[in-house]
Amino acid sequence: MSNPLLYLSHKDVRACAVSPLEAREAVLRAFCDHAAGLNRSLPKSALALGPGHAFQAMTAASEAQAIATVKWVASAPSQPGSTVPSVSALICASDYATGAPLAILDGDEITLVRTAAMSAAAASLLAPPDARTIGFVGCGLQAHAHLAAFHDLYPDLANALMLSRSRSSAERLAEMAAARGLAIEIVDDADTLLAQADLVISMVPAAPGLCPFLDARRMKGAAFAAAVDTGRSWLPEALPAFDILATDSLAQSQAPYDVDGQPVTSVRFGHDLADLVQAPLADAGTKRSLFCFRGFALADLALAHLVLEKARAGGVGISLPR
Repeated sequence: MSNPLLYLSHKDVRACAVSPLEAREAVLRAFCDHAAGLNRSLPKSALALGPGHAFQAMTAASEAQAIATVKWVASAPSQPGSTVPSVSALICASDYATGAPLAILDGDEITLVRTAAMSAAAASLLAPPDARTIGFVGCGLQAHAHLAAFHDLYPDLANALMLSRSRSSAERLAEMAAARGLAIEIVDDADTLLAQADLVISMVPAAPGLCPFLDARRMKGAAFAAAVDTGRSWLPEALPAFDILATDSLAQSQAPYDVDGQPVTSVRFGHDLADLVQAPLADAGTKRSLFCFRGFALADLALAHLVLEKARAGGVGISLPR
């Protein structure tokens, strides 16, 4: 007789209350395991149908954590007034040794938390240790997750800058940053944000007609940028202004991506997280660095494993017959 399958809804995943510190440490541990040969992952498989419209599969297996996962992600442009999210995800987890299905988890919250954790994990290895000002380019849900992740990593953050095409989104993020004790400023000029910020998070969604507008040459000489948008918002010709370019997995990506979803030709990545956790760069915090990433399946596995452990300990979720 088959063992029951645990189902964790979006509400269940949130109830597991993964902290920014737990998420960041889980991501870093996953890449340490990867460097030690204790887990494996395939590059993301994507079926692109148009700007912002794609279906993706992300597969990983961990001997250290005794599970294998696949995340199925669907993205589509949001229609005006629609309540349907533009990105939706599910994660299926199986036993590493037997292959038996263990759980199905809503992937939206896990993706949100793991993405911010990836940026923070990279910042812990590359960014100035005394960063005081963070700039958000795009102020949606990911910006809120990144605010929590980076305020945990940098508890002495003092200032937050917001740049968004939606004033209401910028105001909501500013309210959350102010509640954390940060001085806030909503700006309407990218160069102003880049010149002031020690940390820059770009989260510009794909859209028809989008033109890159972030100029790396405008950044401080010692600063860190995380391109959650895979690089589409950054001017390709200015990317050589970064001294260090890193990604989540060199096996998956060799360069940032342009507005058409194609690798740029102006630069190439020199490091990935598995390299950096093994051999941190001694002078990284004194230089201008970019972490540009598509999202790596091992990070999703790490967060899914953490959520499953918390759910089992707390009796969270629904047991489904098979």
